[in-house]
Amino acid sequence: MARRTKGRPVDGVLLLHKPQGISSNRALQQAKGIYYAQKAGHTGALDPLATGMLPICFGEATKFSQFLLDTDKTYVVRAKLGERTTTSDADGEVVETRDVNVTKAQIEQHVAGFIGESDQYPSMYSALKYQGQPLYKYAREGIEVPRKCRRINVYSLTLDEFDEQANEIQMTAHVSKGTYIRTIVDDLGELLGCGAHVIMLHRSKVGHYPAEKMVTLDELQALLDEAKSQDQAPGEVLDTLLLPMDTAVQDLPSVEIDEQQAIAFAHGQTVVIGEVPEEVCAVRCGERFLGVGERNQHGHLKAKRAVAITNNL
Repeated sequence: MARRTKGRPVDGVLLLHKPQGISSNRALQQAKGIYYAQKAGHTGALDPLATGMLPICFGEATKFSQFLLDTDKTYVVRAKLGERTTTSDADGEVVETRDVNVTKAQIEQHVAGFIGESDQYPSMYSALKYQGQPLYKYAREGIEVPRKCRRINVYSLTLDEFDEQANEIQMTAHVSKGTYIRTIVDDLGELLGCGAHVIMLHRSKVGHYPAEKMVTLDELQALLDEAKSQDQAPGEVLDTLLLPMDTAVQDLPSVEIDEQQAIAFAHGQTVVIGEVPEEVCAVRCGERFLGVGERNQHGHLKAKRAVAITNNL
């Protein structure tokens, strides 16, 4: 006998405003529980210290979560100058304290130097591991170990505030996927000669998604409680907050196919059309989103990620 799937089928993207103090996975599980959804996944973890936009994909939308993982992000970060920590943020232990003797002009000069493409190496004062040991343990012993770099792009980085009395700065960063904001702050602190670590991090934007569409766990729970008190199906209230799953692939070029081709596409068969414009594209049949297709070696369309057909087209 087949095992019954727990939860209800829910499809779409929720823009969750992750609170401070919990992991992204914990936030995901709470949202999944409130929705009583069968399947859910987030699209790029935020540290427990961080708050802000955490897109959660439900159901069929999980097939397209990678496109949100790969998109650019915008952060507001506040940093404390004069202290370096084991994790490059306030959750770590202070490992070094130095005097702060910098001007706003000096900070702005070094901040500008981060803009553009570069290879980013994780800080030696971080919890990332090498041969089973955190990097900061090697750093404390004065040992430099190999670290894997990643190619990143800082599209913009601005100094928004410099509080000289508190030795704190605030910046806004628009960056490519995989960029460690903590590492930027740690590197900036070293350039300034005083050290620095993150004390506040807020992700304000993921790709094209608007910040005003974010909802908190408390708001979701309140809607659930209200629906139950009025003997209303929770999905009637909660599901209206979900964005269509194809918003995750909004930046891809679109290809239109007919109903017969759509059925073949959904079943993984190659579809011959006039021209597949790009290697990867969003596929639609009228108003219906069918998934993401790719161009094969013969120039034909084949499914890369197809939405399951639950009814006739």
